[in-house]
Amino acid sequence: MIRGLAKLLDETGLTDIEIERDGLRVKIGRAARAVQVAAPAHVPAAAPAAIAPIATNDPAKHPGAVPSPMVGTAYLAPSPGARPFVDIGQPVKAGDTLLIIEAMKTMNQIPATRSGIVTQILVEDGQPVEFGEALVIIE
Repeated sequence: MIRGLAKLLDETGLTDIEIERDGLRVKIGRAARAVQVAAPAHVPAAAPAAIAPIATNDPAKHPGAVPSPMVGTAYLAPSPGARPFVDIGQPVKAGDTLLIIEAMKTMNQIPATRSGIVTQILVEDGQPVEFGEALVIIE
């Protein structure tokens, strides 16, 4: 059981897991990695530059973004080695399956929220995804 939990930590990138079964509670965590940063050298201040507005290319704010309805692992095909559900440039109709997200050992189909052309696939096969994270852009 402990090896399985440790493997789950490695696969998901979580920092700790706690489970309780039959009155036994186990908590496994990984130490945070220390990052060493060199002290900055003294540099004379430059004249302030004009501040230009920063363009946000946040895919989650795109009107055609399909957000993840849950936390889990995204899979682009129904099984390993199979053709992906959709490819970039492919037309889709509202309700077509775009990908699946595995959550709690359950495979959940993620449907297209609108009809259009798939212009971006923002996740890779087997990638962990968060709630609300943009998965696909349909235009």
